Amino acid sequence: MKRILLVVLLVAVMAFPSMASAAVRIGVAMPTQSLQRWNQDGANMKAQLEAAGYVVDLQYANNDVALQVSQLENMILNGADILVIASIDGASLGTVLAIAKDEGIPVIAYDRLIMATDAVSYYATFDNYMVGTIQGEYLVDKLELATRTDPVNIEIVGGSADDNNARFFYQGAYDAIAPYIESGIVVVPSGQIAFESVATMEWSSERAQARMDDLIAANYSDGTPLHAVLCSNDSTALGVTNSLVNAGFEEMPYITGQDCDIANTKNILAGLQSMSIFKDTRTLASNVVSMVEAIVNGEEPPINDTETYDNGVKIVPTFLSAPVFADINNYYELLIESGYYTEEQLGL
Repeated sequence: MKRILLVVLLVAVMAFPSMASAAVRIGVAMPTQSLQRWNQDGANMKAQLEAAGYVVDLQYANNDVALQVSQLENMILNGADILVIASIDGASLGTVLAIAKDEGIPVIAYDRLIMATDAVSYYATFDNYMVGTIQGEYLVDKLELATRTDPVNIEIVGGSADDNNARFFYQGAYDAIAPYIESGIVVVPSGQIAFESVATMEWSSERAQARMDDLIAANYSDGTPLHAVLCSNDSTALGVTNSLVNAGFEEMPYITGQDCDIANTKNILAGLQSMSIFKDTRTLASNVVSMVEAIVNGEEPPINDTETYDNGVKIVPTFLSAPVFADINNYYELLIESGYYTEEQLGL
């Protein structure tokens, strides 16, 4: 029945495009409201989809996998024509998405690849390996690793092991600094280098802070210098920064991040964090709207990667956006002049 309705809908789109979009219902599933970036993603997605004339059902799942599954089931029952999903656990949605597939509902994975299912139709994200590469190359540049002869100490704080993106972030960053680890110019005093040993479940600031507390106590309490902490995102960077401040570090190491959260951008201005990857959620939302409109119009969505993102069952056609980094030198242009934040939000 759903397939018949979808066919009728597509015919209506072609005949009456101004009316068709209003009839299309988009289910948008976001993982949590506990991180600033997902609030922005959800708000931008809803605003742009509604501006394009679609009915939007936006739900947040509070990092509860069972709740996200239930929300998706309800979206399907309530007549969603397309699902846009930022998953909590990319491998946990196979059963509910099998229902979506049976109902003929296209699924767009949003910024987190949905794993182990053939029911995901497309993937919209930033170039996640490049995110890590930029972070790693930033440290290579700032620490002058290519020319220095004395070793530097670095620790690595990765993302959540149940988020497929975290491995791309980690690998891009690790590949950038690996030659210097192998040459001995970069030392990781804790010995914690493999992704499994540096991952931070739920991207939790509290967990990152607790782990950094342990690292400081075990490796740096005797005055051993810490030159950099390679953090995959801003919530982990925030935990690391809090730990270092509480431990009395007067000279902060270079700290990387991702998402340009307000608290972290303020830390950049205060000299507590060095940089953060800027992934403009307005751009990602716009790309998803373009994909939705193409699907509704019976066209092929914009895709620029058909090789990289293997979810274990299929290569998922992907539309990648390019990330950039913000630091003390360019934050104003990227974040204020672009309208992403106001001066008041950053306390300027």
